[in-house]
Amino acid sequence: MPSEIVIARESLPSDLRQACRAGEIERIRRGAYRSVPDAPDGGRRSAARDLQIDRARALDRQLRAGHWFSHATAAMLHGLPLWRLPSGTHVLQTYRASSRAAQDVHRHVTPVPPGERTEALGLPSTTLERTVADCATAMPPLDGLVIADAALARGLDRSATRALIGARTRGRRRGLLVLELADRGAESPWESWLRYVAHWAGLPRPRTQVPVATRLGRFRVDVGWPEHAVLAEFDGLVKYRTGALGGDHDPDRARIEEKRRADAITEATGIQLLRVTSKDAYDPHAVADRLLARFPAAVRGTARRNPLLSRPR
Repeated sequence: MPSEIVIARESLPSDLRQACRAGEIERIRRGAYRSVPDAPDGGRRSAARDLQIDRARALDRQLRAGHWFSHATAAMLHGLPLWRLPSGTHVLQTYRASSRAAQDVHRHVTPVPPGERTEALGLPSTTLERTVADCATAMPPLDGLVIADAALARGLDRSATRALIGARTRGRRRGLLVLELADRGAESPWESWLRYVAHWAGLPRPRTQVPVATRLGRFRVDVGWPEHAVLAEFDGLVKYRTGALGGDHDPDRARIEEKRRADAITEATGIQLLRVTSKDAYDPHAVADRLLARFPAAVRGTARRNPLLSRPR
């Protein structure tokens, strides 16, 4: 259940002080509080995301003029995953804020046509297409790709988004590239990251969720280049941790099942899976080199880094 938002100007100062001392509410931004939430199931990152959304809910009640949440904030309201959380709340307004404006709000002064406005989680927001266009042109390309991948899986109109990006002057080339590389087959930000590293390394476009028929049944591999006998997966280490996925989860059993699956895929295809984990994110060059080493010399020789794709970080 969402936390209750309390706006200071709508409450007595004495009531706020008493509720804070009792641990019933906590301050989330200037002039705004929320009821103290229960610990989320998703851990610290989920709690941080919930806090960002609650700050947007508070800001919505504090702003008096027309506004629409945008960029990464709108992406969260639409339920899209983020590679990293924003440092503040993004909002589009048609007027300039005063010099005393809060520093935790990123204001973008620009008109928002009616066709690019909607509601998400009950808050005024940019549409899914406008949100992806803003993120793809303004954010680092990896961040934009994570959002665009997930948006495609939720029904994003790629053509309409392409038109929005094409009308921009700033970030247009990068934004169009991010949209072109986006793939609805990515099932997590880490799968988007793995594919991004491949693009960054200059490799051909991979397929996502590659089907493989084995003696144990039909499996899907995160990314692959079947024509070059290369298959790669992101291996989430969380499933190997005791208690991480609930009391009934057995990490030892998960290890055994994952090995049986990998062995069956290798037997069926003759291809050894290349596996990466979140620890590999510290050295994307090494991941790129491991990927490149799996390809024929002719492919490696034509691989060139795209200057529009920055180092994944």
